[in-house]
Amino acid sequence: MSRTDTQPTDRTKSSGTAPWLLVARREVTVKLRDKAFIGGTLMSLAILVAVFGFQAWQSERHRDVTLVATPAAVEMADAVVAATPGIDDKITVHRADAADEAAAESALAGGEADGWLHEVDGAWTLVGYEDQDGALQQVVTQTVAQQVLEARAQEAGTTAAALTQGSEVRTALLEGDADQAALGQAVGFIMAILFYFSAMMFGMTLASSVVEEKQSRIVEIIATSMPTTQLLAGKILGNVVLAVGQLALFVAVGLVGITFTDLGSMLPSLSTGILWYVAFYLAGFVLLATLFAVAGALASRVEDVQSTATPVTMLLMAVFFSALLASGTVAEVLSWLPPFSAVLMPMRLVSGTADWWQAGLALLALVAVTAVVLVAATRIYRRALLQTSGKLGYKEAWNAEV
Repeated sequence: MSRTDTQPTDRTKSSGTAPWLLVARREVTVKLRDKAFIGGTLMSLAILVAVFGFQAWQSERHRDVTLVATPAAVEMADAVVAATPGIDDKITVHRADAADEAAAESALAGGEADGWLHEVDGAWTLVGYEDQDGALQQVVTQTVAQQVLEARAQEAGTTAAALTQGSEVRTALLEGDADQAALGQAVGFIMAILFYFSAMMFGMTLASSVVEEKQSRIVEIIATSMPTTQLLAGKILGNVVLAVGQLALFVAVGLVGITFTDLGSMLPSLSTGILWYVAFYLAGFVLLATLFAVAGALASRVEDVQSTATPVTMLLMAVFFSALLASGTVAEVLSWLPPFSAVLMPMRLVSGTADWWQAGLALLALVAVTAVVLVAATRIYRRALLQTSGKLGYKEAWNAEV
């Protein structure tokens, strides 16, 4: 062994710093110098900012639309203009007059109007050119219905309010709040996406790092200066720090972005849910990162990682799709089972369908399972790391000699 090869080992022994801390520091510094990692993070932030920017622009954008009417429809068109602010304050409807149907069609074809309102065979019809303006259609539909109802009520010697009394349909939930449930679903999807991509990206990076050191035989040098358990702990810790740092950036940008949308008023109700999500994220990430590290140790070449990591990636995908697709009793049951609980229980908390004590018990169960996985993974990792004869299975690694 050359002196160059032994220098890192000597510094490790003489630095006085715990070996696992040195490994964690190296994982962080190497990643922070990686242009691909920096570029990917900045690109993700740019996409996040663009999405929220578009949502804010859409929510604040005010449009002017023109409704053309022939003489027989002027009164109804005026009613639409007057009713618009109370129905949709994001648009302003202007009336344009047309002498006859040909003139109205010409206005639509020439782009001078967005819709043409007229009565055909006793029914009001809104005509567009190639498509309908959704906002204008909504305003016209509600206004015409109200105007016709009031006319019929007047003919019957009563009022529209009297005719419609008792016809209103209210909505309610036996558990939780409708707005809170919608917010919980939206935030839950974001949580699931962040957890999936973060665990996948850092997990595969961790697995590749382990097998690269194993393939180059540098791990044999490292193993002479520190226990392999310290190496595993340092690698997991370094990737946890990186993942949490990246998550903090995304969450910070996301929270700022939400303030510019219609959900901004509900932001205070998210604070507790986000704290719970961070706790579940940490426990779930450590569990999956440990499994990815083991997948790297089982491989003997970089090409083997895809194969040895398949069970972990399948598990991660199951967690991701359960968050997107599971509902009702299925979602409730899965929210108690690690690692599904890492995403599903915070989703239930934000949506208001779970209490804090349920989240506490689910988190304890997740931490307990993570601890058991760590113990088992440490044994497999230690025994597989120095085996270079070929790709190992979990059973082979478990029984391998140290």
